[in-house]
Amino acid sequence: AADRAAWARAVRPKQTTLSKNPQLAQWVADKLTQRWSPQQIAGWLHRNPHLSMGYVSHETIYRSLFIQARGELRHELTHYLRSHRAMRRPRAARQPDGRGQRRGVLNISERPAEAADRAVPGHWEGDLVFGRGMSPIATLVERSTRFLMLVALPEGHRADLVAGALAARIAILPIALRRTLTWDQGIEMTDHAVFTIATGVPVYFCDPKSPWQRGSNENTNGLLRQYLPRHLDLRTYSQADLDAIADELNGRPRQTLGFRTPSEALDEVLR
Repeated sequence: AADRAAWARAVRPKQTTLSKNPQLAQWVADKLTQRWSPQQIAGWLHRNPHLSMGYVSHETIYRSLFIQARGELRHELTHYLRSHRAMRRPRAARQPDGRGQRRGVLNISERPAEAADRAVPGHWEGDLVFGRGMSPIATLVERSTRFLMLVALPEGHRADLVAGALAARIAILPIALRRTLTWDQGIEMTDHAVFTIATGVPVYFCDPKSPWQRGSNENTNGLLRQYLPRHLDLRTYSQADLDAIADELNGRPRQTLGFRTPSEALDEVLR
């Protein structure tokens, strides 16, 4: 009897959580079309058991997408994954950009300790994201809540234009959320002193070839590519368009926040 039971358990393919629960499979598919990652879906289900119809791990979701013999989820849903890939691949190491150290700026080593430990909100990381024809937008990510703001740059990324656009965007924030800004070595922030005078926010610059010093911003820029791939002309996007994209990203649960959303995390620190 034990031998027969062992052979029965060995039969492949096996039914998985999604194949046994069509309602859960449909819910997962709906969230994938909203560009939630499998890890965000699994984390949200784990955090909200009373609101869900079951639990499934992110690995089960990936297997359902990439191993079509299992058949629980449609293969075309891979289009909504951040990578758009039809199979999982190891991450390749990113190459540094090779730009040298600039003089006359505040180095990240001088940034207040409260910014490094993410205990106090109001410390931001910033960068430019480019589309077709070097069309730019600016991204600002708050370090403690991962809250994202996007800034349109329809006239280009000349230093005076960047400083003015960032200052106007930062000015809408409460004083408690205006503490520091961390940027890379890009020449678009040459007018950082003008920005600081207008906002009262000092700008700290990362070390050369050190993108991990703005890790939250780098990660969020990767998420943003689901909405703004490199082949698009970003000058065609209005500020309202960019605000709508930021709202959707701020409404997606993040593992680093215990699967709360950045909007939820920001609301908590503003209470």
